[in-house]
Amino acid sequence: MADQEEASDDRQMKVVVLGDGTTGKTSLTTRFSQNHFDKDYHQTIGLDFFMKRLKMPGDVNVTLQVWDIGGQAIGGKMLDNYIYGAHLVLLVYDITNYSSFENLEDWLAVVTKVFAGAESLPHIALVGNKSDMEHMRTVRKERHTSFAKQHKMSSFFVSAKNDDLINNMFMRMVAHVLKIKLSSSDLSRVATVVTAKIMSHDNGGTTKIRQPVEKTKSSFCTVQ
Repeated sequence: MADQEEASDDRQMKVVVLGDGTTGKTSLTTRFSQNHFDKDYHQTIGLDFFMKRLKMPGDVNVTLQVWDIGGQAIGGKMLDNYIYGAHLVLLVYDITNYSSFENLEDWLAVVTKVFAGAESLPHIALVGNKSDMEHMRTVRKERHTSFAKQHKMSSFFVSAKNDDLINNMFMRMVAHVLKIKLSSSDLSRVATVVTAKIMSHDNGGTTKIRQPVEKTKSSFCTVQ
């Protein structure tokens, strides 16, 4: 009961994670929420939902509702509903897959459409995932930085596999929205409580179990 009452006093923030399939969105969100990495690929059908509680400086508790949107949802009728009300939006791409970076324009267009005319806009972050595979990079860091600056986004490189800077990234984004100053010691510590089960929904709102799909291998030989 005490935990429930404490959670009820938390600030609530909705985080939407967007991007093509196989970019590692689910790996990123499960690493953040559960400190777990699954080496096998499982396609997210529609939506997965996670929750995590952060303790920010100044005794500010924040419950993040993390919406992991399946890559195929870009053409789905429910996508606008998934995005609506977000405080934070992560546009995730795979640094070894240039097309996943190019397609962020389409994902960003959907976000822009959903919040057209809104009084408040979500904070958007550009996230280059799989930084542990730097040797296979196909998206130059300069292109990443230019895209982030052009659209006034935060900019991050992370590795869901190695847990590289993921908690740091979420803390920075939350602090930006809440206008909280972070010290180096704040960023070095991690305070987490997993408070919700994982749910998966298809684009029609029907609950489904995620099914694994065969992972295909691709090779990229140029950096653009």
